Amino acid sequence: MSFEEKLREISERAQIQRANLLTEEAMKTAILLKMFQALEYDFSDPTEVIPEYTADVGIKRGEKVDYALCIDGKVVILVECKAPNQSLDLKHASQLYRYFSVTDARFAILTNGFDWEFYTDLDQPNRMDSRPFLAFGLADIDATSVAELARFKRSVFDVENILKTATDLKYVSGLKAAVRQELDEPSAEFVKFFGRKIYEGMFTASVQEQFTRLLKRSLSEVVRDRVNARLKSALQQNFVDAEPSDPETPDEIETTEDEWDGYRVAVAIASRVIDPSRIVIRDQKSYCGVLVDDNNRKPLVRLWFNSSNVRYLGLFDGDIEEKVRISGPTDLYRFAERICATAKKYDPQPDASPPEGSSPLTAI
Repeated sequence: MSFEEKLREISERAQIQRANLLTEEAMKTAILLKMFQALEYDFSDPTEVIPEYTADVGIKRGEKVDYALCIDGKVVILVECKAPNQSLDLKHASQLYRYFSVTDARFAILTNGFDWEFYTDLDQPNRMDSRPFLAFGLADIDATSVAELARFKRSVFDVENILKTATDLKYVSGLKAAVRQELDEPSAEFVKFFGRKIYEGMFTASVQEQFTRLLKRSLSEVVRDRVNARLKSALQQNFVDAEPSDPETPDEIETTEDEWDGYRVAVAIASRVIDPSRIVIRDQKSYCGVLVDDNNRKPLVRLWFNSSNVRYLGLFDGDIEEKVRISGPTDLYRFAERICATAKKYDPQPDASPPEGSSPLTAI
């Protein structure tokens, strides 16, 4: 099982068990120890994973950090845990600050099991930064998070290698958060910056209010247009030639518009990792198949849309098809990572980057 598959399994189990993970100890057992294992740390070996780690600092005696991860007898990562329903706040993890300066650790992790934040000392040597350089939610791990988290695996752990990308990650993370904030609620400065490019009059309070509303609408439409343009670019290569061609398929089978929509979404998702021209649609009596290389042995997804009441999506990232209930074609985006994982199984060169411009989702 690959590292990404292990993370996905931890994520899926965590979502299923979430209602029962009400305490910090329950979270540690169900999620944290599994994460240590994925990172190749043996939680049963106290020379690798030290629970309730203590390093007395100044007048502060007896304070503990939940875990210290060690390599060759040296503490390399400090881990502080919070309850699953508690938001991450460094005000409640002051021991991480103190311990960071008196141990060999260059990295600290703050987590409630579902949210993860990674810290180092980019701003001032031997003093933990107040902002994480890497943060992700377990429920929606993306390719970047997987790649960066893989650097913390015990077998490849290299402080300098991680620090090379940490600075960029920290600022990219901050910029993405700022952009999301501006998209949701444009600040006055942001509104004025764009408004003054096209409005020559006085920027009064009423004008500010008007342009705030207009800018939110404009940003939304720009994002939507970029997505649609990428989708169209990815699909136009093979949409015309993708009509069902199975000689055993009866002529009376008609591919519905929803099935075509589901196929288009599947192509858009999988084109992150493989050439979209390899993906075809093949309709059957009971389901609509989306295949790679027009090969029945390479199913990407199945669209069980023939029922008027209940719809299912067939996923193939495991050993057998797993059917999950969905409401419509756009629900495929909820399973984007799993669909990409399936596509990778059929990629003859899994380490190769997809052709530039083939992904409709990476350059919005």
